[in-house]
Amino acid sequence: MSGRNGFLLLGGISSVGAGAVHFMAAGMHSDHATLARLMVVLAAMQCAVGLTVLLSDRKIVVSALAAVNAFAVAVWAFTRFADIPWVTGLTAESPGVADTVCAALGALAVLGAAVALLRPGATLPPMRSGFAAAAVGVLALAAMLNGVGHVHSHGDGDDHAHAAGEDHGDTGDSWPRAFDPGKPIDISGVPGVTAEQEQRATALIQNTLAKLPAFADVTTIGALGFRSIGDAATGYEHWVNTGYIRDDSFLDPTRPESLVYRVDGQNRTLVSAMYMAKGKKIDDPALTEYAGPLMQWHVHDNLCWKAGDNGPQVAGVTDEQGNCPPNSINPGAGNPMVHVWIAPHECGPFAALEGHGAGQAATDGRRTDTCGGHDHGGGHK
Repeated sequence: MSGRNGFLLLGGISSVGAGAVHFMAAGMHSDHATLARLMVVLAAMQCAVGLTVLLSDRKIVVSALAAVNAFAVAVWAFTRFADIPWVTGLTAESPGVADTVCAALGALAVLGAAVALLRPGATLPPMRSGFAAAAVGVLALAAMLNGVGHVHSHGDGDDHAHAAGEDHGDTGDSWPRAFDPGKPIDISGVPGVTAEQEQRATALIQNTLAKLPAFADVTTIGALGFRSIGDAATGYEHWVNTGYIRDDSFLDPTRPESLVYRVDGQNRTLVSAMYMAKGKKIDDPALTEYAGPLMQWHVHDNLCWKAGDNGPQVAGVTDEQGNCPPNSINPGAGNPMVHVWIAPHECGPFAALEGHGAGQAATDGRRTDTCGGHDHGGGHK
């Protein structure tokens, strides 16, 4: 290596390290064969160019080092914000430890190649080069060890990493399963759910988690057109926006038709969006096929409403004879709706607010987004 650009050692080792992490990640994405194969190819290319620059400092070799790793970093950066729809499983996801380290190593390889191309005579003292190469190796190893304990099932794209052997109830593919927004999303392996449906459901959860908190302050949403339906006594309070109900938005967390707040005395904590589908029937394929059995669209045909100072208020539910409390009426089923939670829920991200007012689902009416037989009180939606 005497007389050669010292930064090529760092760039080459970084590229090999990034390739090694990509090889590990390919195995974690084995549920999407095309994506896994592409990752293997990219990993092989990173390792190949990394090793080659350790043997040759020809400009074409150094340029290849820069190009391959720049491509890898660009794809990583793009998929932090958007999907790449023509590759199943390659969709927007939050940064994780392994993929961030992999991208950082790729960026370091690009930097080393750039220095070698722009300043061929630049050198790193042997001691510093050795320490830098050792640090890269340790970083790559740490990233791989972090990823080994996770299994990714992207459906069509998001990071559904979960600890190996994690208990999801009776079986690994049971549904619903507990949801915690502080942990990687896991809606994988549910029978009857296609890759496309899993992708759409995952994106909806992610978008809702990212954008719904804009409505966290209940004291400000009245100015946006939201009004309470007066059900705070149930422990959860729904605020609806008739303007959003009437518009053409669909599953849009910036224009949610209803917001759900957990009630704690005078305090309100935003826990869920309740999206509504204007003018659609509950068995419309646009709804039932959106996420298959993952999402349970439902209607409320047993709620009774009364006039309030700020619009209709929930008065309760019909009795066994179908009658409402005095001075209230049951208008029948309205627009289909579905919840998306941004707070932990043991019955999943699309869980109903269980109870007598939990609503009726399509087909046989059985709700599959409830679990454990919980009853949080009547009137919930």
